[in-house]
Amino acid sequence: MIKKLFLALTFLATIAISAQEGTSSPYSFYGLGDIKFKGTHDARSMGGLGIAYDSIHLNLLNPATYSRLKITNFVVGGTTTLSNLSNEEKRETAQRTSIDYLAVGLPLGKFGATFGVMPFSSVGYKIQNESTNSAGVTTNKDYTGEGGVNRVFAGAAYSFSDNLSFGVDFQYNFGTIQTESFIISSNSILGTKEINESRVSGVSSNMSLLYSRNINNDLLFTTTFGYAPEAKLNSENSRNISTIYNYSNGTQVVNDERDVVIDDNKLVIPSKFSVGAGIGNTKKWFVGVEYINTKNSDLVNRFNEVRNSFYEDSQKIIVGGYFIPKYNSFSSYWSRVNYRAGFRYENTGLIVNSKEINDYGINFGLGLPVGGRFSNINVGFEYGKKGTVYNNLIEENYFSLNIGLSLNDLWFEKRKYD
Repeated sequence: MIKKLFLALTFLATIAISAQEGTSSPYSFYGLGDIKFKGTHDARSMGGLGIAYDSIHLNLLNPATYSRLKITNFVVGGTTTLSNLSNEEKRETAQRTSIDYLAVGLPLGKFGATFGVMPFSSVGYKIQNESTNSAGVTTNKDYTGEGGVNRVFAGAAYSFSDNLSFGVDFQYNFGTIQTESFIISSNSILGTKEINESRVSGVSSNMSLLYSRNINNDLLFTTTFGYAPEAKLNSENSRNISTIYNYSNGTQVVNDERDVVIDDNKLVIPSKFSVGAGIGNTKKWFVGVEYINTKNSDLVNRFNEVRNSFYEDSQKIIVGGYFIPKYNSFSSYWSRVNYRAGFRYENTGLIVNSKEINDYGINFGLGLPVGGRFSNINVGFEYGKKGTVYNNLIEENYFSLNIGLSLNDLWFEKRKYD
């Protein structure tokens, strides 16, 4: 049944992910948009920790863990996010619901494989700006953006021994980003509208090495190293400019509309390096720390007209873990629940109006057992803060509810009876 369910959901999820608006962040104006979390919700509930693994859960953050799977694992997850956006003068709220991933992991002896689909980035913003010059003329500027970049991916891993494994992921990235600006002054009924569209496509990859060793009968030490080389995506660009009559009753009529030829360009997915270490008892508890460095200084915006912003390398620190009171308890359901928590801090590398845009959050969640083959529902909560109200910028305070399903089955189990 899980095979049929996966095929149906893959088809539906690919369509839904391509059409969804997964962010309301004004900072999705820059680069490829708001970069989405790439893991499952059990990892997200630990702050995004990519080093934790076991034999029944798929870890999409760390391809070296694919070969540690002992049972086929199907995962799907979604998020609802409520955001409060504020500056020094006013506050707005926004809500978004999105599908975050759909994937399956296959154990193949010393090998492991996975494939699936997820969003890579999302663009979704509405910004209004009003300014008055010394002559008393007020200029209103409205900016909107939508779309994003999605990816289908496949990966494989090999265990050289019980202690050492290596894995690699390959991704095909695709999507369309459309942005619109409308500018009009109080001394004119004529406004200018500009629509830009970028059709993005290209391949990328990432790899990791995982080493684990028993310190004694109770403790397992794990360390991991990850690397993603720089990838360049093709961006086919188009632009449409029009003059708009803006009447006092709110009616807008297009007067002069024309397409403008602009150059196609290359957009960068920057290289990334990660290192992490942790210790624990796999069936009881685990705690780990991870450092991620992304060369965001190589990022470019979709169009060169963006002002007052640039990029530097990004740094991220994650601390997280889990605790299971008694995984094989028969008398208490809540003793078999996986309790997770984590914290992350990230300097995103984006600098706007000479101000660093930082993002930090706290997470906690529950892995709720269901069924008889180690399947579970993962419920997570996240509170975070991004940006600042100073330097004419916007601060985001967001709360997310994450729900994921992790189903396990034996796809290649030999029949004992015919």
